[in-house]
Amino acid sequence: MGMMDRLHYITLYFPEMEHYFNSSRSEWFCRFLLKFPTPASITRYRCQTFVKRAWDVVGRKVSKQSKLEEIYALAHQSVGLPVALDSVAVQTFKLQITRFLELTQLRKKLEQQADSFLSSRSDYHRLRSIPGIGPIIALIILAESGDLTRFSHYRQFLAFCGFNLSAQQSGSKRGAYRLSKRGNSRLRYAFWLAATVAINMKENAFRQKFVRYVQRDPTDADLCRKARVAVAAKMARVAHAVVKQNVNYIGFYEVSHGT
Repeated sequence: MGMMDRLHYITLYFPEMEHYFNSSRSEWFCRFLLKFPTPASITRYRCQTFVKRAWDVVGRKVSKQSKLEEIYALAHQSVGLPVALDSVAVQTFKLQITRFLELTQLRKKLEQQADSFLSSRSDYHRLRSIPGIGPIIALIILAESGDLTRFSHYRQFLAFCGFNLSAQQSGSKRGAYRLSKRGNSRLRYAFWLAATVAINMKENAFRQKFVRYVQRDPTDADLCRKARVAVAAKMARVAHAVVKQNVNYIGFYEVSHGT
């Protein structure tokens, strides 16, 4: 079960907490929900008692006091379904959060191994400088691409990845766009993941591209899908550029270099 499935539980029982989920690496978020899975688990305490009990759970966050007081106020206003703390539903929710936390910790170990293994390679560090690309994604890109400098032009690299959109068409009717099945699917997936992370960050050129792409109708699922593919392709172009030119990514680098 993925994190989106777990967020379904949050949507049901404590929808206001979704605001604090910034990435799949939010260990504090998981630990908090294990201790306070529903609004009732918070509102049964006075505010300062809750803050004291939750203080160590949220980690070293800035403005911890105000953050916890904000969560306390949201719990009192929550529109989540009322559910008993000892119910099977809450027990199931906590079980899924525990599993996700274990996977997060395992991934952290894998990242440490990948970083140690590739730390001497300049292309690894160039990729790591791009928003959204962590140790594991960089490892996948290098493992699946080989030497990126062998691609004389970024279009060759995009073709190798398979970043081209095709539409299902019947007569004069054009269907939803989707990625073709040509190219390296693992590479496409790696850049898709990196793009998703970058889009969820506060500010970078990848996020701006996504926002511009979907501004016509952010609720259009097909438009959002194409926007994510476009951002992933942009990520691949930038990855090729920084490795080819042996430079680190700098904010909005790809704009000034026309890639």
